[in-house]
Amino acid sequence: MYTIPGHHHISMITKNASQNNHFYKDILGLRRVKMTVNQDEPSMYHLFYGDKTGSPGTELSFFEIPVVGRTHRGTNAITRIGLLVPSEDSLTYWKSRFEKFGVSHDEITTYANRPALPFEDSEGLRMVLLVSKGGKVEHWKTWEKSIVPVEHQIQGMGSVEITVRKLDKLARTLTEVFGYTEVSRTEEEMIFQSVKGEVFGEIVVKYLDGPAEKPGRGSIHHLAIRVKDEEELAHWDEQVRARGFHSSGVVDRFYFKSLYFRESNGILFEIATDGPGFTIDGDIETLGEKLDLPPFLESRRREIEEKLQPIEEN
Repeated sequence: MYTIPGHHHISMITKNASQNNHFYKDILGLRRVKMTVNQDEPSMYHLFYGDKTGSPGTELSFFEIPVVGRTHRGTNAITRIGLLVPSEDSLTYWKSRFEKFGVSHDEITTYANRPALPFEDSEGLRMVLLVSKGGKVEHWKTWEKSIVPVEHQIQGMGSVEITVRKLDKLARTLTEVFGYTEVSRTEEEMIFQSVKGEVFGEIVVKYLDGPAEKPGRGSIHHLAIRVKDEEELAHWDEQVRARGFHSSGVVDRFYFKSLYFRESNGILFEIATDGPGFTIDGDIETLGEKLDLPPFLESRRREIEEKLQPIEEN
Protein backbone atom coordinates (compact mmCIF):
# COMPACT_ATOMS: atom_id res chain seq x y z
CA MET A 1 0.00 0.00 0.00
CA TYR A 2 1.45 3.35 -1.05
CA THR A 3 1.49 6.35 1.28
CA ILE A 4 2.30 10.05 0.91
CA PRO A 5 5.54 10.83 2.83
CA GLY A 6 4.95 14.59 2.95
CA HIS A 7 5.02 17.77 0.92
CA HIS A 8 7.23 17.95 -2.18
CA HIS A 9 7.17 21.67 -3.08
CA ILE A 10 4.83 24.61 -3.24
CA SER A 11 4.57 27.11 -6.10
CA MET A 12 3.70 30.80 -5.96
CA ILE A 13 3.45 33.86 -8.22
CA THR A 14 5.86 36.79 -8.01
CA LYS A 15 5.84 40.04 -9.95
CA ASN A 16 9.59 40.68 -9.66
CA ALA A 17 12.23 37.93 -9.71
CA SER A 18 15.02 40.18 -8.40
CA GLN A 19 13.04 41.30 -5.35
CA ASN A 20 11.90 37.72 -4.80
CA ASN A 21 15.48 36.49 -5.03
CA HIS A 22 16.61 39.08 -2.45
CA PHE A 23 13.90 38.13 0.06
CA TYR A 24 14.31 34.37 -0.06
CA LYS A 25 18.11 34.28 -0.33
CA ASP A 26 19.25 37.35 1.59
CA ILE A 27 16.57 37.57 4.27
CA LEU A 28 15.28 34.01 4.73
CA GLY A 29 18.71 32.53 4.03
CA LEU A 30 17.46 29.82 1.68
CA ARG A 31 19.56 28.59 -1.20
CA ARG A 32 18.40 29.30 -4.73
CA VAL A 33 18.82 25.76 -5.98
CA LYS A 34 17.45 26.14 -9.49
CA MET A 35 17.02 29.08 -11.85
CA THR A 36 15.01 27.83 -14.78
CA VAL A 37 11.84 28.73 -16.70
CA ASN A 38 8.20 27.72 -16.67
CA GLN A 39 8.28 24.74 -19.02
CA ASP A 40 4.77 25.52 -20.30
CA GLU A 41 5.57 29.22 -20.80
CA PRO A 42 9.38 29.59 -21.06
CA SER A 43 9.28 33.38 -21.30
CA MET A 44 8.92 33.48 -17.50
CA TYR A 45 11.37 32.51 -14.77
CA HIS A 46 10.74 29.57 -12.48
CA LEU A 47 12.87 29.92 -9.34
CA PHE A 48 13.32 27.27 -6.64
CA TYR A 49 14.65 27.87 -3.13
CA GLY A 50 15.37 25.22 -0.51
CA ASP A 51 18.10 23.45 1.41
CA LYS A 52 21.56 22.62 0.07
CA THR A 53 20.28 20.44 -2.78
CA GLY A 54 16.62 21.45 -3.00
CA SER A 55 15.46 18.26 -1.29
CA PRO A 56 11.78 17.33 -1.68
CA GLY A 57 9.89 18.94 1.17
CA THR A 58 12.12 22.04 1.28
CA GLU A 59 11.33 23.67 -2.06
CA LEU A 60 9.57 27.01 -2.44
CA SER A 61 9.11 27.82 -6.12
CA PHE A 62 8.03 30.99 -7.88
CA PHE A 63 6.79 31.86 -11.36
CA GLU A 64 7.66 35.43 -12.36
CA ILE A 65 4.77 37.25 -14.09
CA PRO A 66 5.77 40.94 -14.41
CA VAL A 67 2.28 42.07 -15.47
CA VAL A 68 0.44 40.34 -12.63
CA GLY A 69 -1.88 42.40 -10.41
CA ARG A 70 -2.53 42.13 -6.71
CA THR A 71 -4.18 39.18 -5.00
CA HIS A 72 -7.82 39.59 -3.95
CA ARG A 73 -8.01 37.29 -0.95
CA GLY A 74 -10.90 34.92 -0.57
CA THR A 75 -11.82 31.29 -0.18
CA ASN A 76 -11.02 28.15 -2.22
CA ALA A 77 -7.28 28.86 -2.16
CA ILE A 78 -4.05 27.75 -0.54
CA THR A 79 -3.62 30.56 1.97
CA ARG A 80 -0.52 30.07 4.14
CA ILE A 81 2.79 28.19 4.19
CA GLY A 82 4.42 26.86 7.34
CA LEU A 83 8.23 26.82 7.43
CA LEU A 84 10.04 24.81 10.10
CA VAL A 85 12.69 26.18 12.45
CA PRO A 86 14.53 24.22 15.17
CA SER A 87 13.47 25.90 18.43
CA GLU A 88 11.55 28.61 20.22
CA ASP A 89 14.84 30.51 20.45
CA SER A 90 14.78 30.48 16.65
CA LEU A 91 11.47 32.35 16.69
CA THR A 92 13.08 35.07 18.80
CA TYR A 93 16.02 35.22 16.38
CA TRP A 94 13.67 35.53 13.40
CA LYS A 95 11.48 38.17 15.05
CA SER A 96 14.59 40.31 15.56
CA ARG A 97 15.72 39.62 11.99
CA PHE A 98 12.34 40.60 10.57
CA GLU A 99 12.43 43.84 12.55
CA LYS A 100 15.92 44.57 11.19
CA PHE A 101 14.83 44.10 7.58
CA GLY A 102 11.37 45.65 7.88
CA VAL A 103 9.53 42.39 7.22
CA SER A 104 5.82 42.45 8.10
CA HIS A 105 5.22 40.06 11.02
CA ASP A 106 2.99 39.41 14.03
CA GLU A 107 3.99 38.58 17.58
CA ILE A 108 5.12 35.08 18.56
CA THR A 109 1.98 33.01 19.02
CA THR A 110 0.75 29.47 18.29
CA TYR A 111 -0.45 27.99 15.02
CA ALA A 112 -1.80 24.44 14.61
CA ASN A 113 -0.80 23.80 18.23
CA ARG A 114 2.85 24.79 17.74
CA PRO A 115 4.87 27.87 18.74
CA ALA A 116 4.76 30.14 15.70
CA LEU A 117 5.71 33.47 14.15
CA PRO A 118 3.43 34.63 11.30
CA PHE A 119 4.95 36.90 8.64
CA GLU A 120 4.55 38.01 5.02
CA ASP A 121 6.98 38.62 2.20
CA SER A 122 7.02 41.93 0.33
CA GLU A 123 4.18 40.79 -1.97
CA GLY A 124 1.84 39.74 0.82
CA LEU A 125 2.48 35.97 0.65
CA ARG A 126 1.40 34.66 4.05
CA MET A 127 3.80 32.37 5.87
CA VAL A 128 4.40 31.21 9.43
CA LEU A 129 7.54 29.93 11.11
CA LEU A 130 6.79 26.83 13.19
CA VAL A 131 8.95 25.11 15.80
CA SER A 132 9.70 21.68 14.34
CA LYS A 133 10.23 19.91 17.69
CA GLY A 134 12.55 17.51 15.88
CA GLY A 135 10.08 17.01 13.04
CA LYS A 136 12.16 18.54 10.25
CA VAL A 137 12.18 16.99 6.78
CA GLU A 138 14.32 13.89 7.34
CA HIS A 139 16.70 14.47 4.42
CA TRP A 140 17.07 18.24 4.97
CA LYS A 141 20.67 19.26 4.32
CA THR A 142 22.36 22.25 5.94
CA TRP A 143 23.57 24.88 3.51
CA GLU A 144 26.86 26.01 4.99
CA LYS A 145 26.96 29.27 2.99
CA SER A 146 23.60 30.54 4.25
CA ILE A 147 23.72 33.90 5.98
CA VAL A 148 21.47 32.43 8.68
CA PRO A 149 23.23 30.46 11.47
CA VAL A 150 22.73 26.69 11.28
CA GLU A 151 20.90 26.62 14.62
CA HIS A 152 18.18 28.89 13.21
CA GLN A 153 17.99 27.87 9.54
CA ILE A 154 14.64 27.03 7.95
CA GLN A 155 14.37 23.23 7.80
CA GLY A 156 11.75 22.78 5.10
CA MET A 157 7.98 23.04 4.78
CA GLY A 158 5.59 22.42 7.64
CA SER A 159 1.83 22.96 7.82
CA VAL A 160 0.19 24.20 4.62
CA GLU A 161 -3.12 26.02 5.07
CA ILE A 162 -5.95 25.59 2.59
CA THR A 163 -9.15 27.63 2.90
CA VAL A 164 -12.31 26.25 1.27
CA ARG A 165 -16.10 26.50 1.16
CA LYS A 166 -16.62 22.71 1.17
CA LEU A 167 -14.45 21.51 4.01
CA ASP A 168 -15.81 17.96 4.04
CA LYS A 169 -15.15 17.51 0.30
CA LEU A 170 -11.45 18.26 0.71
CA ALA A 171 -11.35 16.19 3.90
CA ARG A 172 -12.64 13.13 2.06
CA THR A 173 -10.13 13.57 -0.76
CA LEU A 174 -7.23 13.73 1.69
CA THR A 175 -8.35 10.78 3.83
CA GLU A 176 -10.12 8.46 1.39
CA VAL A 177 -7.89 8.94 -1.66
CA PHE A 178 -4.47 9.70 -0.19
CA GLY A 179 -4.66 8.15 3.27
CA TYR A 180 -4.09 11.29 5.35
CA THR A 181 -5.01 11.01 9.04
CA GLU A 182 -7.43 13.50 10.59
CA VAL A 183 -5.80 14.65 13.83
CA SER A 184 -8.19 17.41 14.94
CA ARG A 185 -11.53 18.93 13.94
CA THR A 186 -13.71 21.89 14.80
CA GLU A 187 -16.52 23.47 12.78
CA GLU A 188 -14.05 25.97 11.30
CA GLU A 189 -10.81 23.97 11.00
CA MET A 190 -9.47 20.48 10.45
CA ILE A 191 -5.86 19.25 10.56
CA PHE A 192 -4.59 16.31 8.51
CA GLN A 193 -1.20 14.60 8.42
CA SER A 194 0.19 12.35 5.71
CA VAL A 195 2.49 10.79 8.33
CA LYS A 196 0.75 10.76 11.70
CA GLY A 197 2.51 12.92 14.25
CA GLU A 198 4.74 14.66 11.68
CA VAL A 199 4.41 18.29 10.64
CA PHE A 200 6.21 18.03 7.27
CA GLY A 201 3.13 16.52 5.64
CA GLU A 202 0.50 18.49 7.56
CA ILE A 203 -2.42 20.28 5.93
CA VAL A 204 -4.60 22.71 7.89
CA VAL A 205 -8.02 23.09 6.26
CA LYS A 206 -10.04 26.15 7.20
CA TYR A 207 -13.68 26.87 6.37
CA LEU A 208 -14.59 30.18 4.75
CA ASP A 209 -17.67 31.07 2.74
CA GLY A 210 -17.76 33.92 0.27
CA PRO A 211 -16.07 34.78 -3.03
CA ALA A 212 -13.13 32.76 -4.27
CA GLU A 213 -9.67 34.25 -4.11
CA LYS A 214 -8.49 36.01 -7.28
CA PRO A 215 -4.81 35.14 -7.66
CA GLY A 216 -2.07 37.71 -8.17
CA ARG A 217 1.38 38.52 -6.85
CA GLY A 218 2.00 36.70 -3.59
CA SER A 219 -0.68 34.07 -4.21
CA ILE A 220 -0.10 30.33 -4.06
CA HIS A 221 -0.58 28.46 -7.33
CA HIS A 222 -0.43 24.84 -6.19
CA LEU A 223 0.82 22.38 -3.58
CA ALA A 224 2.86 19.36 -4.67
CA ILE A 225 2.88 16.23 -2.52
CA ARG A 226 5.59 13.57 -2.61
CA VAL A 227 5.74 10.09 -4.06
CA LYS A 228 8.77 7.86 -4.32
CA ASP A 229 8.93 7.09 -8.02
CA GLU A 230 7.09 6.76 -11.32
CA GLU A 231 5.47 3.46 -10.32
CA GLU A 232 3.83 5.13 -7.33
CA LEU A 233 2.87 8.10 -9.48
CA ALA A 234 1.01 5.80 -11.88
CA HIS A 235 -0.85 4.31 -8.92
CA TRP A 236 -2.00 7.74 -7.74
CA ASP A 237 -2.99 8.68 -11.27
CA GLU A 238 -5.39 5.73 -11.22
CA GLN A 239 -6.75 6.73 -7.80
CA VAL A 240 -7.36 10.34 -8.85
CA ARG A 241 -9.19 9.25 -12.00
CA ALA A 242 -11.22 6.63 -10.10
CA ARG A 243 -12.42 9.42 -7.81
CA GLY A 244 -13.78 11.26 -10.84
CA PHE A 245 -11.16 14.01 -10.95
CA HIS A 246 -9.52 15.03 -14.21
CA SER A 247 -5.83 14.14 -14.20
CA SER A 248 -3.23 15.77 -16.42
CA GLY A 249 -1.58 12.39 -16.77
CA VAL A 250 2.11 11.96 -16.04
CA VAL A 251 4.22 14.95 -17.12
CA ASP A 252 8.02 14.73 -17.34
CA ARG A 253 9.43 17.88 -15.70
CA PHE A 254 13.02 16.57 -16.09
CA TYR A 255 13.84 17.25 -12.41
CA PHE A 256 10.89 15.08 -11.38
CA LYS A 257 7.80 13.54 -12.94
CA SER A 258 4.39 14.65 -11.84
CA LEU A 259 0.67 14.91 -12.47
CA TYR A 260 -1.88 17.62 -11.69
CA PHE A 261 -5.53 17.58 -10.66
CA ARG A 262 -8.07 19.91 -9.03
CA GLU A 263 -10.18 18.68 -6.15
CA SER A 264 -13.84 19.67 -5.65
CA ASN A 265 -13.11 23.20 -4.35
CA GLY A 266 -10.81 23.91 -7.28
CA ILE A 267 -7.56 23.56 -5.30
CA LEU A 268 -4.75 22.53 -7.65
CA PHE A 269 -2.60 19.66 -6.40
CA GLU A 270 0.50 18.25 -8.02
CA ILE A 271 1.87 14.80 -7.19
CA ALA A 272 5.62 14.70 -7.81
CA THR A 273 8.36 12.08 -7.65
CA ASP A 274 11.36 12.51 -5.36
CA GLY A 275 13.87 12.15 -8.18
CA PRO A 276 15.96 12.61 -10.12
CA GLY A 277 16.32 16.04 -8.46
CA PHE A 278 18.14 19.27 -9.21
CA THR A 279 21.63 17.80 -9.41
CA ILE A 280 20.75 15.97 -12.64
CA ASP A 281 22.10 18.94 -14.62
CA GLY A 282 24.10 20.81 -11.99
CA ASP A 283 26.99 20.48 -9.57
CA ILE A 284 26.07 20.74 -5.88
CA GLU A 285 28.54 23.56 -5.33
CA THR A 286 27.09 25.78 -8.08
CA LEU A 287 23.37 24.93 -7.99
CA GLY A 288 21.13 27.80 -8.98
CA GLU A 289 23.89 30.10 -10.19
CA LYS A 290 23.07 29.93 -13.91
CA LEU A 291 20.00 29.44 -16.06
CA ASP A 292 19.29 25.72 -16.43
CA LEU A 293 16.95 24.47 -19.12
CA PRO A 294 15.52 20.99 -19.58
CA PRO A 295 16.89 19.24 -22.68
CA PHE A 296 13.77 19.86 -24.76
CA LEU A 297 14.21 23.64 -24.34
CA GLU A 298 17.99 23.83 -24.74
CA SER A 299 17.81 24.50 -28.48
CA ARG A 300 15.79 27.66 -27.67
CA ARG A 301 18.26 28.98 -25.08
CA ARG A 302 19.19 32.15 -26.96
CA GLU A 303 15.55 33.07 -27.61
CA ILE A 304 14.61 32.36 -24.00
CA GLU A 305 17.49 34.31 -22.49
CA GLU A 306 16.70 37.36 -24.64
CA LYS A 307 13.21 37.55 -23.09
CA LEU A 308 14.34 37.26 -19.46
CA GLN A 309 15.46 40.25 -17.39
CA PRO A 310 18.73 39.42 -15.55
CA ILE A 311 18.19 38.83 -11.83
CA GLU A 312 19.97 41.39 -9.65
CA GLU A 313 22.28 39.83 -7.08
CA ASN A 314 23.27 41.65 -3.90
